[in-house]
Amino acid sequence: MDNAGSVLMRLTQITKKFGTPPDVINILDASEFTITREMTLSVVGASGIGKSTLLNIIGTLDRPDKGQVLFQDHNLFSLKQDQLAAFRNERIGFVFQFHYLLQGFSAVENVMIPGLIARKSKKKVENRAVNMLERVGLADRCHHRVEDLSGGEQQRVAIARALVMKPDMLLADEPTGNLDEKNAAGIHSLITELNKELGMTVIVVTHNMKLARMMEKTVTIRNGKIVPV
Repeated sequence: MDNAGSVLMRLTQITKKFGTPPDVINILDASEFTITREMTLSVVGASGIGKSTLLNIIGTLDRPDKGQVLFQDHNLFSLKQDQLAAFRNERIGFVFQFHYLLQGFSAVENVMIPGLIARKSKKKVENRAVNMLERVGLADRCHHRVEDLSGGEQQRVAIARALVMKPDMLLADEPTGNLDEKNAAGIHSLITELNKELGMTVIVVTHNMKLARMMEKTVTIRNGKIVPV
């Protein structure tokens, strides 16, 4: 049965503040949002409005002050820390502006990390990692150390690592912010292709309007609310 368009996650009454009185900034104020399966979404707007904060709450890296993040109607922040970490490792893939790859290790070793954390069979994880590296165009670079790869290749390794567990969601925060225009365009196309192939939800925080326009929906944060652009 095709689940495209069905509800994957709901943000209900999400509030997030920074600072101490009287200097309190309301980033999110009782904000509501629904994320559906296989959707592609860009979050845009000026620096400092809370785009990365929103992404971190969706990815359970940051807790809201109030409200709930419901994944298939389960309140994620009611989970114990180890349960939440396991959920995050298996169900959500992250790609950041800085790839955070382990220097001194090969591309395939880096991609294997989420599977090894989940205590999957090393051989199966390695096979899956190689397959994912092949898919992102690095078939001949699997066993190269990541410091020997170009910036564009390193970001492709980061994408392969994010997707090796076949997550429900890929969350990307300025994924091409450090790349030149040619490499950025390649990563943009790869993200949209993988969304269709793997049937995953993609949420991208970006200042790059070319990437934003490739997503089906675009939102920003205004007066503490998540609103369409």
